[in-house]
Amino acid sequence: MRDRTGPPSPDGASGYGVVPPRVAAGDLGAAAGLLAGHGAVVLTGYGTGGDELAVAAAAVLGARLRELFPQRLRASRDGGPVHLHADSFDVSVDVGGVPVRRRHPDEDHVFVQCVRPAPDGGESFAVDAVRYVDGLADADPQLWSFLTGYDVDLYGAWAGLRGLPATPRVGRHVEWTRTGRRVVRRTDGAAPLHRDPDADHVTAMLARFTRAVHALEPGLPRFRLDAGDILVLDNYRCWHGRDGHVGERAVRILTVRSADAR
Repeated sequence: MRDRTGPPSPDGASGYGVVPPRVAAGDLGAAAGLLAGHGAVVLTGYGTGGDELAVAAAAVLGARLRELFPQRLRASRDGGPVHLHADSFDVSVDVGGVPVRRRHPDEDHVFVQCVRPAPDGGESFAVDAVRYVDGLADADPQLWSFLTGYDVDLYGAWAGLRGLPATPRVGRHVEWTRTGRRVVRRTDGAAPLHRDPDADHVTAMLARFTRAVHALEPGLPRFRLDAGDILVLDNYRCWHGRDGHVGERAVRILTVRSADAR
């Protein structure tokens, strides 16, 4: 299936959509620059093993690569859609008496390797979340104010999950790192802080945020990942998702932290 870019529209979803440029495995020197410019790239010409995924992360980020987290194989049959999101979680486990972090709230890059493309459907889509949130300042000032000005418990909706710290992770959907990078979060785990006097407002705004993001998805350009393709995302800048599919589909996901992470 060919990429569907469609005409860009500053007032529509396609104006925020990202169709990642494709970079051959033999031309990785261009990948870092294209990633910085677009927020996402697709690396082509790789195999489907986990070693290729780790090598790709090192090749794209180079000396800026600081921490890799365990790879996750995600397989689905006749799967439903995956809505726009930024990868983010906070899970630690005990391995032989040593605390080991398996996920980090500030994973700033994501590498999604297509292991088995679906025979029908499963196209990917991505959005420049920084530009989208900037647009909310005029399009929906109340939602913009919430995303930039309200603290939430980023994983409170998943409280009780084994490995998730008992101490709430408090933050805003839009923040900045010490190096000046903007973080634009999108997670289904956000919840009001315990006994927040504005809890009803926060709950309403979280639902409003979800509706607004879901409304973006039908108008975004789609692109397809073939076996061995690796989608690389600036996880602070871009949200990604995929359409539902028929048949079996599998991807391998690697989240990392770079020297620029929070």
